[in-house]
Amino acid sequence: MNNQPMIGTDLEFKITEGTPYIFLAEDDVDDQSLLIEALTTHAESLIIHTATNGKKAAVFLEALAESSLPCLIVLDYNLPEIDGGELLQILSSIERFHSIPKVVWSTSNSPKYQQICLQLGAKAYFVKPNDVDGIRKLAKEMLSFCDAIKE
Repeated sequence: MNNQPMIGTDLEFKITEGTPYIFLAEDDVDDQSLLIEALTTHAESLIIHTATNGKKAAVFLEALAESSLPCLIVLDYNLPEIDGGELLQILSSIERFHSIPKVVWSTSNSPKYQQICLQLGAKAYFVKPNDVDGIRKLAKEMLSFCDAIKE
């Protein structure tokens, strides 16, 4: 079996039913790359699907069948078009997403943003670390929310 991570940038390939994966909505390509690298350090064969703005993320997630949901949704708070808080609000109105853990990561440490996200169903709100070691630790914590992925 191939142990290389599979990365689907801007939703370029189809979901394989029953295969656990993480959905990441992040517009900053550097932050996206750093987080993907950190996540795959802890789980080598991890599959990650990405979107670079909130609208693409919403369209993709809303179209998913019950059998093709991610095991974890990671949202940047400051996404273009639809921000992370708005995405959480959309997802909270769709019952099939209620049991999917959602986490937000952001450059902002605003208590207001944190409160909004947690009230809208995020399991956690993380401030983006400034160093690679911090991102690796954060990635490990994010993976702890996804029961289907074993390190």
